[in-house]
Amino acid sequence: MSIFEYIIPFVVGLGLLILIHELGHYSVARWCDVKVLRFSVGFGRPLFKWRAGKDGTEWVLALFPLGGYVKMLDEREGEVAAAELPRAFTQQSVWRRFAIVAAGPLANLLLAVLLYWVVFVGGVDELRARVEVTSPESVAAQAGFSSGDEIIQVGDVPIRSWQDWRWRLLKAVLDEPTIDVVVVSADGVRVTRRLSLNGITIDEAKNDPVAQLGFRPYRPMIPPVVGDIVAGGAADRAGLRVGDRVVAIDQKRIEDWSDLVERVSAAPGQPMQFEWLRDGARSEGVLTPEPVDRDGKLVGRVGIMVAPLAEGREAMFVTVSHGPIEGLVKAVAQTWEMSTFSLAMIGRMVTGELSWKNLSGPVTIADYAGQSAKMGLDHYLKFLALISISLGVLNLLPIPVLDGGHLLYYVIEMLRGGPVPERVMEIGQQVGFALLVMLMAFAFYNDINRLISG
Repeated sequence: MSIFEYIIPFVVGLGLLILIHELGHYSVARWCDVKVLRFSVGFGRPLFKWRAGKDGTEWVLALFPLGGYVKMLDEREGEVAAAELPRAFTQQSVWRRFAIVAAGPLANLLLAVLLYWVVFVGGVDELRARVEVTSPESVAAQAGFSSGDEIIQVGDVPIRSWQDWRWRLLKAVLDEPTIDVVVVSADGVRVTRRLSLNGITIDEAKNDPVAQLGFRPYRPMIPPVVGDIVAGGAADRAGLRVGDRVVAIDQKRIEDWSDLVERVSAAPGQPMQFEWLRDGARSEGVLTPEPVDRDGKLVGRVGIMVAPLAEGREAMFVTVSHGPIEGLVKAVAQTWEMSTFSLAMIGRMVTGELSWKNLSGPVTIADYAGQSAKMGLDHYLKFLALISISLGVLNLLPIPVLDGGHLLYYVIEMLRGGPVPERVMEIGQQVGFALLVMLMAFAFYNDINRLISG
């Protein structure tokens, strides 16, 4: 993928989430008859701007898309005419100010519900929760799991896909020392296995919890049988034909298609001695993989494609879909679960139970945006829902500068019967800004570290 295949999904997605967030503030402000002076998506120099509406609100699309704001009539930022004073934000009741500020994060959470609902009703192809055990010494193997087992339930929660399994496991790692996993074995027997989670952590410095346990998605053995040939390619010139089975390369036996791909990819421009079977007869020839650029690295290609799997697609994938009402219920539940999980993760990072290496910045988000967009619209919408939840939850944190910090001030105002002193708010803003800069620094550091480490 080119850099634009990452940047475009990232900018479009982030722009949409910021727009929805600010529209939440704007809509409730208008409902409360507060005058809105400017609505900006992005910061810095305006790229486009225009005025619209009875109040002549200035609408701005700015250069840097990592944020936005709604500027309202406010006595603290300049003199306000007496006739317009009732429409100033500062003149509103504490309940109205609370509603205006809370509307932004809530709009992001509602957007996540909508996006999940669209995906759940439309249906999405997911990997089946069939596992492959990576090592006989792994926790999975010790618990009795075998390659080919399909997970159908964890505790009392049904599992329909690999994503369901991974999500249920992530939640369990935080609080549960063991889980009961119901599987259907490769020979069709239903059995319950108890899986210990002791020592398993959510930490970017380690493998995914699924991998720590010794699981990976089940991959059937793919025989190295030619399914199609590129005309004029190295394989075509050497005499390979559809249906041929490659049995050796440079006198090293080939058992699986992935072995073939790995060896060919690692040898661009290097002659290789192929041996293959056709109708029981053995043939051989020299193939020189053609160098092809893949993400800035040269890899070899000989111009052959794998034959269709005998197991078929249905053995690997399942289409997960729901009716409109069931989909809405599940979308609300998913948004709630993701929100509480995000808060739990943040809380454990603050207390030191989880590493700050789990914090991601814009580079990592852009990477995931590009990958999800490449996988299809349904996966991209789920990615947007997840980031929308993160944006909503982050803004609700009681940190001055963020929406949650302002909400904290308003709660204190309700309790004490008067506004928080200006000096206290100023100090709070300074502390909040310092905390925000520190979080951003951690996120960028983690991004750069991931890039360097690969």
